[in-house]
Amino acid sequence: MAKTVADGIWEMLASAGVRRCYGIVGDALNPVIDALRRNGSVDFVHVRHEEYGTFAAVAEACLTGQPVAVCGTAGPGATHLINGLLDARKERAPVIAIAGDVENALMDTAAHEELNPYAFFATASLYTGRLVDPGQLRAVVSTAVTTAVAERGPTVLSVPGSVAAAAAPDVELSVALPATVPGPASEADLKAMAALIDEAATVAIFGGDGCAPAHAETRALAELLKAPVGYSLKGKQWLEYDNPCAVGMTGLLGYGGCYDAINRADVLLMLGTDCPYSNFLPQHGVKVVQVDRDPHALGRRVPLALGVVGDVKSTLEALLPMLRPKTEDAFLHQCLRKTERFRARMRHYATKGPGIKPIRPEYVAAVLDELADDDALFFADTGTPVIWAARHIHYGRDRRLFGSFAWGSMANASPNAFGAQLAFPGRQTIALCGDGGFTMLALGDLLTEVRHEAQVVHVIFNNSMLDFVNIEQQEAGLLPFGTDFPAPDFRRFAEAFGARGIRIEEPDEVQAGLRDALAHRGGPVVVDIVVDPYALSLPAHIPPAVVKGFTQSAAKQAFEGKMDEVIETVERNVRLL
Repeated sequence: MAKTVADGIWEMLASAGVRRCYGIVGDALNPVIDALRRNGSVDFVHVRHEEYGTFAAVAEACLTGQPVAVCGTAGPGATHLINGLLDARKERAPVIAIAGDVENALMDTAAHEELNPYAFFATASLYTGRLVDPGQLRAVVSTAVTTAVAERGPTVLSVPGSVAAAAAPDVELSVALPATVPGPASEADLKAMAALIDEAATVAIFGGDGCAPAHAETRALAELLKAPVGYSLKGKQWLEYDNPCAVGMTGLLGYGGCYDAINRADVLLMLGTDCPYSNFLPQHGVKVVQVDRDPHALGRRVPLALGVVGDVKSTLEALLPMLRPKTEDAFLHQCLRKTERFRARMRHYATKGPGIKPIRPEYVAAVLDELADDDALFFADTGTPVIWAARHIHYGRDRRLFGSFAWGSMANASPNAFGAQLAFPGRQTIALCGDGGFTMLALGDLLTEVRHEAQVVHVIFNNSMLDFVNIEQQEAGLLPFGTDFPAPDFRRFAEAFGARGIRIEEPDEVQAGLRDALAHRGGPVVVDIVVDPYALSLPAHIPPAVVKGFTQSAAKQAFEGKMDEVIETVERNVRLL
């Protein structure tokens, strides 16, 4: 059989390191999937929803650093990819989407399932190529692959079935991936940074995901400068462990002395972070130096005294010998004391949790922290599971936390965990799910996990509401509305689908139930934990607008005859302080 364009696509993708494709087959995509079958070197994972498959691909691509493929057929199948591709763009995941397309002769005729791929994918894709002629094969596929890898983000190949089935041109079909070795800041920027730091009495560090390879360098810098180290949610796993200068996070998830540290220092070093919550970052009175590989990120969130383009690790390696050590450590210890007071408050949930009913979600997270492996992979649904993951679970040299943290989509934890489990089979993989997120996307593809015997442990915080949205509405001074729903017994769903199901309703069942789930082998586990729907999580720094919003919301609830709920919320949270 002569080599087809579809054969050439998979030959090129495989040469670039693609080893898996998530998706659903159908009509326009059939020649592409048939070629994948013949190729044999790329594993096809048939999911129940294309969005689920794309979220799985995002996690796999980010955790392995290798490009991953997804696919959906013409029209509706392609549109189901978009939310996951937007997440891939925000999380900088090299995901290559193959979208089925109508035949050439039908383009621009309002044909059934016709879609303009350039317009539709423009917000998500770094490059969209439409193969309308076999002669484009090498150039278009090569561009899609190299763009995804070099720029770290999603690209799209739109492939009509008629072109996919056509004979491939007689050309070399392999992709030479570009070397993406980041470099340090320029000599001029390094000297300017050193001058600002040496002139300052106090320095603070605030780091993000760009500090992933720079734990040792950031710690060395902090100890040299007696600088407290705060971090964004995405920076926590890289900067908190084994760091005597760690002072927690800022933002509404925040804890410890981070807010004070970054807003009261003379100089703030923002390292590899694009934390979007500007109201928690200094807008005046602090000289901010930002280091980032992406020049577009510089100054986007705060006014800068100096913006520096460079890789954090190599920049700090070059900067450290240029700095004078600081001896005054009062500022650092003040921030550390505040952090320890907050940590002591958080530890109350672990010690008091077994005696409190309904089950506190903080207690669930604390028990998971205790029981999980040192190299466990945690994935958190957008919502309150992110709060518990940020505050009550410790990450380390090998433990990881991942989620839709930059895009903020619901329902990401289960597919993220599935993709990670396929990439790292046997490694403990834990999805912290909201009941809303689990029913939105994960429930159908639990069948996919069962089919693949994926050892994913789903821990569902079952409070019969969209809890994070409920809190947001109260922060805005609104009467909570449209956030509650009856949640089912997820254990029964799991068992009907062929998975292991566990339901926990009493606090004294938490330890044994989670230990049982983590020890299970042979497929996915669903742990349905009925938690306190009134649980609140207040940050270390509460902006005045949030205080005002909660006060207004409480008043509106009282006027609506819901004073009992207001009192219940106060009592259930104050008693733990």
